[in-house]
Amino acid sequence: MRVRRFCTEAMAAVYAATLVENVIVQKTSPVLGLATGATPKTLYRQLIDFHRQGLSFAQVTTINLDEYVGLAKDNPNSYSAFMQRELYDQIDIDLDHAHMPDGTAVDLEQECARYDAILEVHPIDLQILGIGRNGHIGFNEPDASLRRRTHVVTLSDETRVANSRFFEDKSGVPRQAITMGLESILRAKFIILLAFGREKAHAVRSAVAGDISTKVPASFLQMHPNVTFVLDDAAASLIGRNATV
Repeated sequence: MRVRRFCTEAMAAVYAATLVENVIVQKTSPVLGLATGATPKTLYRQLIDFHRQGLSFAQVTTINLDEYVGLAKDNPNSYSAFMQRELYDQIDIDLDHAHMPDGTAVDLEQECARYDAILEVHPIDLQILGIGRNGHIGFNEPDASLRRRTHVVTLSDETRVANSRFFEDKSGVPRQAITMGLESILRAKFIILLAFGREKAHAVRSAVAGDISTKVPASFLQMHPNVTFVLDDAAASLIGRNATV
């Protein structure tokens, strides 16, 4: 595990975007696993800037981590709409190659199986992650046990409260989501976890230097052979400056 810390979120995003670009230009048909929420927005803005400077996404396949159950793709609070707004509308990606779980599927278990089949056909070269304050990655919440593959999860109250800032009506935050499972995440060849702000410092410390535990799903990243935490100083404030595991 590598830890890279930067004075600002903007500097961290430039570094992370360069890592993403390296994968895109080195692979014939690169597959990126993408995340949503506030954390990756700065990275996506930097990738859009790279695209304006000549980086093409025409051969890229993307597979998103998760989606809320019950929100249609055109709902502005859906992660499908987020990806369209924050990235896809501003790059040259083929939208037929941009994969999202369908949170409105009639049979959610069948939808999870469909998504696992996509992951089998398109092994992820680079997975982007954020981290929740409780140590969740994707929507894999702390629990007595963790699911390996794509599944429906009931969101913790802490996660719903944290995500309520994106909703005009806070009572409208969905109670469930479809998420890639922990094994699916760990099968990515390379993982970048982004974390910014002091409110993420405890989760980062637990993930980097704590025991591997289902109570902190991100701690399982310690088992991955090629993972980099990209942090600002605030998120890295509780770990050593030269931390490398």
